[in-house]
Amino acid sequence: MDFKDQIKQLGDRVDKLKVNINTEEATKNAFVMPFIQCLGYDVFNPLEVVPEFISDIGIKKGEKIDYAIMKDHQPCVLVECKHWNQDLSIHDGQLLRYFHVSPAKFSILTNGVIYKFYSDLVTPNRMDEKPFLEFNITEIKDGQIEELKKFHKAYFDEEGIANTASELKYMNELKILIQKEFNEPTGDFVKHFAKQVYPGVVTAKILEQFTALLKKSLQQNISDNITARLKVALAKENKEEEIAQAAENDKKAEQKINTTDAEIQSFLIIKAILAKVLDVERVVFRDSQSYFAILLDNNNRKTIIRMFLNSDTNKFFCLLDDNKKEVRYNIDKIDELYKYSDDILKSVNKYL
Repeated sequence: MDFKDQIKQLGDRVDKLKVNINTEEATKNAFVMPFIQCLGYDVFNPLEVVPEFISDIGIKKGEKIDYAIMKDHQPCVLVECKHWNQDLSIHDGQLLRYFHVSPAKFSILTNGVIYKFYSDLVTPNRMDEKPFLEFNITEIKDGQIEELKKFHKAYFDEEGIANTASELKYMNELKILIQKEFNEPTGDFVKHFAKQVYPGVVTAKILEQFTALLKKSLQQNISDNITARLKVALAKENKEEEIAQAAENDKKAEQKINTTDAEIQSFLIIKAILAKVLDVERVVFRDSQSYFAILLDNNNRKTIIRMFLNSDTNKFFCLLDDNKKEVRYNIDKIDELYKYSDDILKSVNKYL
């Protein structure tokens, strides 16, 4: 099972079991420890994961972090846990106090459902107030899984994560702001657009009018984009169905094709005739329900001859003239092909 499937499966498990989890300790055992395992760490190996990680901070002795994920005998990620239905706050936890004296560059605050990832992007060695990555594991998106994968033991690169964390943090904050503006546009946001389309002074009344217009326009724009994407997706799906149907039809047609001994015999005779002018390895056949074609270089545009031998009483073959028109030759026996050697050689010479 790949990483994405593991995380999705854990999300489903959390969603089903959370109502039965009554304590913080149960949250850790049922949700957080399996999450750390999904990241590739052995939660029972103290060289990889240390529960109740003890630290002394100033006059405070024996401060404990719920989990410390270790690398080279040093904590690289700190994890503080709360009960699954408890609000997450960093302001009263050991996590915030300990971060600045720890070598760990990343910390996770979680209740087993919501996960918040922090670093020190604003001030070195001081944990940021806002997370650079946040998700609900029961509703996690593919893009979030890709970011989470960077914390997997097999891919963990402290410098690489730090380089992208800042961009990720500000992108998340911008998306939140954009969503808020879409739902309830602020005055400044409305004025920005109103001034570009309204020729007069944007008064309070005009601002109220454009607030409603802008909300409708934004909603319509989103709807149009969704419709356009659906059309593209449906067109792609229809195209794939057409290709699949064509392949199925070809398969069924192939199953109906029966290459006869007479057709194989004609192929060998044609190769014998053509051996005078070319390497016969270049000569191949393609059988179909209509006729048995012999080609040069396995190319449909280089048809040498078409054999029509499926009728017991009406056997013939066709050569193509300079205008690609079929010229018919009736035969009673396959061996009669030798009588038309010059015509067959002439047919192939135009490709040489």
